[in-house]
Amino acid sequence: MKNTKIAYLYLLITFFIWGSLYVVSKFVLGKLPVFTVSFLRFFIAGIVMYFIIKQKHLPKIEKQDYKYIALIGIMGYFLSIGAQLLGTQLVGASVASLVNSLNPIAILFAAAIILKEKLTWQKIVGVLISLIGVYLIIGGSKGGALLGILISLFSVITWSIVSVFMRKITQKYNPMQITTYGILIAAVGNFPIAVTEVVTTGKISFSFPVILSLLYMGIICTGLAHFLWNKSLSTLPAGNCSLFYPIQPITSVLLGVIFLKEAVTTHMLIGGVLIVFGIIFCLISVGRSDKKVCEC
Repeated sequence: MKNTKIAYLYLLITFFIWGSLYVVSKFVLGKLPVFTVSFLRFFIAGIVMYFIIKQKHLPKIEKQDYKYIALIGIMGYFLSIGAQLLGTQLVGASVASLVNSLNPIAILFAAAIILKEKLTWQKIVGVLISLIGVYLIIGGSKGGALLGILISLFSVITWSIVSVFMRKITQKYNPMQITTYGILIAAVGNFPIAVTEVVTTGKISFSFPVILSLLYMGIICTGLAHFLWNKSLSTLPAGNCSLFYPIQPITSVLLGVIFLKEAVTTHMLIGGVLIVFGIIFCLISVGRSDKKVCEC
């Protein structure tokens, strides 16, 4: 029971941090290119976490599990989070976070297809409600905003595919170990793209606030938050973890309005309410049946 309560506390912290990430990354992306930010974020987190796990003398990853670590690092941390940053740059912190709050629903479908999890009528209705919310947000978007939303949706899809394997692998290995290796793989993947950006673009502006923001994104938003998330998954059914997802968009929207002066339209408000309501309605059935649907 004590471990369960601690896991719920971890989830509250995790989603508040992830909500703040959209606001911080929007600020940093005005100073540095997308994949340069992504590389620095993963590099900082990876180095710090690598030295931590080295002190723990954890068992080595078995060869048959390399494919899962590679999947988490390449598709999860590299592609999905890279797309998340790019989407945030194009569409803004508030809208990007609302779209990415569809992650729990995407996980349910991924689990149904890959793990043969049963889809209940509550889940299907919840999905439809949330999709209406997404349509309302997309409806008035054009050009870069629409592209940003589509890229954010790509991030949701790739993250959901990775997530169905996350709970399984964190049952076998230490969550910090999995998080660290995945982050380091993402750093390697981002490095050549980041070098190309630095060489070809003049959009480079380091300052004290930018450095502080990068440290926050790397150590807190990446290292700490992903460790707490994976730790929670190793303790609780993922469906229960998913119930905390609405905290993320609420946090990011509020912080976006306060710090970035982002406008909140009527369509965005209604769409956001429908997305959050759809997620909660959808996941009530998960909590009741205690299905172990994977999430990250």
